Amino acid sequence: MELTTVWFILIAVLWTGYFFLEGFDFGVGVLTRTLARDRRERRVLINTIGPVWDGNEVWLLTAGGATFAAFPEWYATLFSGFYLPLLLILVCLIVRGVAFEYRSKRPEENWQRNWETAIFWTSLLPAFLWGVAFANIVRGVPIDADKEFAGNLLDLLNPYALLGGALTLTLFTFHGAVFTALKTVGEIRDRARSHAAVLGLVTAGLAVAFLAWTQAAHGDTASLVTAVLAAVALLAALAANHAAREGWSFALSGVTIAAAVATLFLSLFPDVMPSTLDPAWSLTTENAAATDYTLTIMTWVAGFATPVVLLYQSWTYWVFRKRIGVQHIAPDHPSGGAPGTPGGSPGPEGSDGSGGPGATDGPEGPEAPDAPEAPGGDLAGVGGGRPQGTGS
Repeated sequence: MELTTVWFILIAVLWTGYFFLEGFDFGVGVLTRTLARDRRERRVLINTIGPVWDGNEVWLLTAGGATFAAFPEWYATLFSGFYLPLLLILVCLIVRGVAFEYRSKRPEENWQRNWETAIFWTSLLPAFLWGVAFANIVRGVPIDADKEFAGNLLDLLNPYALLGGALTLTLFTFHGAVFTALKTVGEIRDRARSHAAVLGLVTAGLAVAFLAWTQAAHGDTASLVTAVLAAVALLAALAANHAAREGWSFALSGVTIAAAVATLFLSLFPDVMPSTLDPAWSLTTENAAATDYTLTIMTWVAGFATPVVLLYQSWTYWVFRKRIGVQHIAPDHPSGGAPGTPGGSPGPEGSDGSGGPGATDGPEGPEAPDAPEAPGGDLAGVGGGRPQGTGS
């Protein structure tokens, strides 16, 4: 297998990891307004992703860096042609990170409510825009003979791309609802499963339309297999959610995302960015790639670094694996002490002693132990460790 093909596959894997991990915390961010009924429940939702959201974004940095190094022509054309949507995504990710960190720095209700609103919108917009961007990559955009983008913003707002954006928004929100059910206890867990049931049906309808359109216009036998796998996994995730098997439902919703991303990349290959003006002007894995020497060095570096990143992130999810509920969230304190101190405002979100997919999976296993409560803050770390902030 040629190194260009190897790196095309690796970039697809990196985007799959990003959408699997960031997908559920985008979904949880959206659910802070549609699932949570009060500020305390919003704090529960924020705490489910508090220890992991910033680590999830490492996959985006890695995917972008790998594209820049392995396929510089692809990177240049993509980021110049999609400048406004990608800039908006970047601004959203910056504001979202600030919102997680600053929401609990002051006790005033207006202060916290404004940052919670920012979390909602900066989760919803990227979830939609990533679908628009990738749908346009597969569909093709105006690229001239100099391999430069020759269109405008309106070229990106076509029906196929907007359908792709609607699909990623609902799919990520469904993924987030299943994750919420996996990570919480009590009434909020039951409501998360109910939300997931409705979101899953909407997602299924959009997925059938989008994947069928993709297959008809760009697909082959391999992409047909992954498209069918995505549909089957989504239906299985809905069935597992109905049976209150949150662990299986979360895993299967992740398979849905992985299979959908695989469908897009298989439909794209060997192009990396088709031209709608002339197929001969399309960017491919050959004419957009870096030199063999560069790709060889990158392969050795990736072979060493990738397992380290996977081990570290897996360990993080294992440490923060417990379920939480409103009983683990300390009441708001009106006085103005330091965050995380008795009488102060809530400590930084994410200090929940809970984490990712390693949580006990409901009825088929014993209930996960309650997370300990931090004095004056939200939640203490697992096993009596120090409180964990979102940025730590």
